Amino acid sequence: METDQSGATRARTVVIVIPARYASTRLPGKPLVSLAGKPMIQRVYERARLAKLAQRVIVATDDERIVAAVAAFGGEARMTRPDHRTGTERVAEVAAHVEGDVFVNVQGDEPLLDPAAVDTAISVLLEEPAAPIATVATLIKNAPEIMDPNVVKTVLDFDDNALYFSRAPIPWVRDTAGKMRVRHLKHLGLYVFQREVLLEYPTLPQGELERIEQLEQLRWMENGWKIRVAEVEHDAVSVDVPADVERVEKLLREAGETAA
Repeated sequence: METDQSGATRARTVVIVIPARYASTRLPGKPLVSLAGKPMIQRVYERARLAKLAQRVIVATDDERIVAAVAAFGGEARMTRPDHRTGTERVAEVAAHVEGDVFVNVQGDEPLLDPAAVDTAISVLLEEPAAPIATVATLIKNAPEIMDPNVVKTVLDFDDNALYFSRAPIPWVRDTAGKMRVRHLKHLGLYVFQREVLLEYPTLPQGELERIEQLEQLRWMENGWKIRVAEVEHDAVSVDVPADVERVEKLLREAGETAA
């Protein structure tokens, strides 16, 4: 809740935006790939709609084919510029033209998105009005992921703000001979932004760490912004390469989620 100029309180409007770019070197046309009878973007959209704290869901794309697919299942989509360097820039373009107080960036390649994780991330930001950005992470339970550069790790300070994000195994365990309990957190690509902070993102200079690690969230940190991190149980399952399609379809079938 927040107070307007008249002194009355009002609920803050939360908008979920799903950036969906058609071009993909590893899986062309990825948002429209069929998963158990539905295009992936529909799977993501329907999951996002289940988040209780969001009032609106919008797909932000650069391709009319995706707009048509979203319209076909009754969703809302907006065309955005094709020259965005990151999904966050695409979300920022939507935020510049859509009313809302808080904007959520939901990855368009996570058809098994957990709506509860979305609500957790939103809650973290709504409960701490001074927080500019929030995201989520989960405990790594599969040891090989610690060394996997495709799995982004994060470490936090005492107030649950991110200290850093890396493809490297952080924290690094130096004393391997000693008995030490180490928690490695896997970052999940879900972000919640205060509107004014999101609108500033495209103007921020890209730093060396972002270029080296190829992690867009480091742009915020290199420019002095704090990112609050909430821990969740849900682990993301993304579709990046053709082999992932079969794996996700199997999970959908096991959950009984086929096309109606």
